Amino acid sequence: MMRHVMYTLFFMLIAFNLCKGQGTYAGPDAIVRNIEQDKEGKIWIASFAGVFRYDGLAFTNVTKAVSPARFFSVLEDRNGNMWFGSIGMGVYRYDGRSFQNFTIKDGLPNNEIVSIYEDRAGNIWFGANGGVSCYDGKSFLNYMIEGDSMIEDRTGKTFPDFTRPPMEVNSIIEDRMGKFWFATRGHTFVYDGKKFSTFTHQGKPFTNVRTLIEDKKGNIWLGGNDGLWLYDGSTFINITWNFVGYIYEDRNGNIWTSSDSRKQWVLSRYNEILLPARIPTVTEINSPYDGTARGIFGIFEDKDGKIWFGGTDGVYRYDGKGVVGFK
Repeated sequence: MMRHVMYTLFFMLIAFNLCKGQGTYAGPDAIVRNIEQDKEGKIWIASFAGVFRYDGLAFTNVTKAVSPARFFSVLEDRNGNMWFGSIGMGVYRYDGRSFQNFTIKDGLPNNEIVSIYEDRAGNIWFGANGGVSCYDGKSFLNYMIEGDSMIEDRTGKTFPDFTRPPMEVNSIIEDRMGKFWFATRGHTFVYDGKKFSTFTHQGKPFTNVRTLIEDKKGNIWLGGNDGLWLYDGSTFINITWNFVGYIYEDRNGNIWTSSDSRKQWVLSRYNEILLPARIPTVTEINSPYDGTARGIFGIFEDKDGKIWFGGTDGVYRYDGKGVVGFK
């Protein structure tokens, strides 16, 4: 009996020291907006409690000593730098050793950075409140929302913080033709390098689109207040009218979404084999919220094929059998 107690205390001490040295075994207990895995396999989580790094054993809040901001977005660039977009304190670049903070003083149009994207040329794009900013490693070039259009701005114009909708830029992609797509709380814009145009269907603009992706086949997916849409360059297909917050394509070509289905937030998987059928097979993963519509956010597939997603109270992982929460 005494030997058993001693072994128990010994392993508790090991666990305590691991936790003390590497962080905490619990993930963030606040809203998680985006998730990314770096080249080394570590999971990075942008949350309202800070940016957390998960090494497979423990979680570490890497921004705790740097910023009290709520974080919306995270990206690893091609050089291995991590970028963190915050609400109210601009964007942070982390090289693994130190942080550099960029704000409106450095050229951003606003300090609320909701989305981050790296284009094929290596430029980093920031979706802000009021417009987007393109950073080439030296300076920022801004494109501001003006009514129902976007325009290049070289005057240094800024947009007030904490008045996000309807000027918030939710999602940015560069398609295989080199055109840029910007989803905002207002209209969705397409930029060909010379001019911006509003993306429409039957004369009606797509508004309040929360996520844009281009799949492996070159189709554009849009999710937002008007549901989930697929655009193949000529034809529009409505997949669901339910609100869709996030869209993600896994390595097998399945499309994952977070949506409000029957007044309950669900994680949905659309079978790649049937796409782009008008009525694809959908599998709804049970929500961890026991039927309470509270929100599901950023979706990401790790190198092991597990699906990570954020909620209003932390981060979750789906392994094909069940959902595990890290709280």
